[in-house]
Amino acid sequence: MTHVWVRAEQRPNEERVGLTPEGAAALVKAGLKVTVEQSSVRAIGIDGYRQAGCAIAPENSWPAAPADAIIFGLKELPEDGTPLTHRHIMFGHAYKGQPAGQVLLKRFKAGGGTLYDLEYLVDATGRRVAAFGYWAGFAGAAISLKCWAAQQAGSLCGPVSKYASRQALLDGLKAELPTTKRPRAIIIGALGRVGTGAADLCAAMNVDVTKWDMAETASGGPFPEVLQHEIFLNCILARPGCPVFVPASAKTAPRDLTVVGDIACDPTSDFSPIKVYTQATDWAAPALRVADHPPLDVMAIDNLPSLLPVESSEDYAKQLLPSLLTLTDLNAGVWGRAFTEFTRHTATL
Repeated sequence: MTHVWVRAEQRPNEERVGLTPEGAAALVKAGLKVTVEQSSVRAIGIDGYRQAGCAIAPENSWPAAPADAIIFGLKELPEDGTPLTHRHIMFGHAYKGQPAGQVLLKRFKAGGGTLYDLEYLVDATGRRVAAFGYWAGFAGAAISLKCWAAQQAGSLCGPVSKYASRQALLDGLKAELPTTKRPRAIIIGALGRVGTGAADLCAAMNVDVTKWDMAETASGGPFPEVLQHEIFLNCILARPGCPVFVPASAKTAPRDLTVVGDIACDPTSDFSPIKVYTQATDWAAPALRVADHPPLDVMAIDNLPSLLPVESSEDYAKQLLPSLLTLTDLNAGVWGRAFTEFTRHTATL
C-alpha cells in the first residue's frame, strides 16, 4: 500500500500544507495510507485529518517513518547534514546551482533517498501541475508596496507577519499607503500565475501597472523602461538565457525605481535577472537597501505565499491532488518525469 506521510513544516513562519483534510479523504478513499504529523503551526488543524481517516504522528517524527513511506512537505528540511533515506516530495531548490541545494542533493545521494521536487512536477507539455504562484505574486506585490510606503515616510519597511485572509491584507495595506499618492509599477511575467497575482493586488490598490511578458522582453535588453517605474516586480524564474532586467549599474544610474520586488526570488542563481543584490530577505527584515539617494530597496522573501497560509494552501492542494492520486505508480507521469530530473542532477555530483 502506498503510504504518504505529511510532515510538519520546520521552517520559521511556515504554516502552509500541501494536502487539506478533503484531499486526504480522497487519498484514503483511493486506497492510500495517509499519516499526518501534528503541527504547532500548521494553518489547518489536525482534527479534519483525523476525521478523514489519517493516522496521526508526533510533530517532526518523519525521520523514523517506515522506510517505504513517501515524506511530503513543502519547504526546507533541517540542515543537519544527515543522509536522507526516504523518498521526499518537497521544494528542493536544488537544480539551478544553489549552494544549499547541492548540499541537499548530496544528502540524498548519501542516504539513497529520492527527491520529487514540487517545482519539477510537470505535465507532458512541461507545464507545472501545481504552483503557489498566484499567492506569491499577490503577497509579493503587497510587501513591495509596503516597502514603497515606508520610503514615503523616510524609513525602511519593518517586519511583516501573516494575514488571516486576503481581505485582511488588503485592508491593512490600504491603511499604510498615502491617501493621494500611488507609485507606478512594471510587472515582468505579467501573463503567468505570479504576474496575475501581482497585477490583481496592484489593481486592488489603484496602482497603475505596465504589464510585460515574453513579447516585450524578447529583445534581450537592456530595458531602461524598468528604471522609469517606481516599483519593479519580477515574476519570472531565473533560467539559462534569462535577460538582465536590473543591472548592477542601476544603483548609481538616474532612475525613478526605488523598490525591486523579486517575487521569483532566486538571488544565488547564476541566471538571476536582478544584479543589485545576492541574498534573500525575510519576514523580520523584508527590505534590503542596496543604494541611497534615491533609495533602492529589494524585497526578496522566498516563502511569500505563507503570508496567506489558508488561501494559498487550499489553492495549491486542490491543484496538486490529481497528481497525488497517481502516487501508486512512481515510474510514470509527473512522478516519473520528476525522478528523471533528480537522477540527471545527482549523476553529476
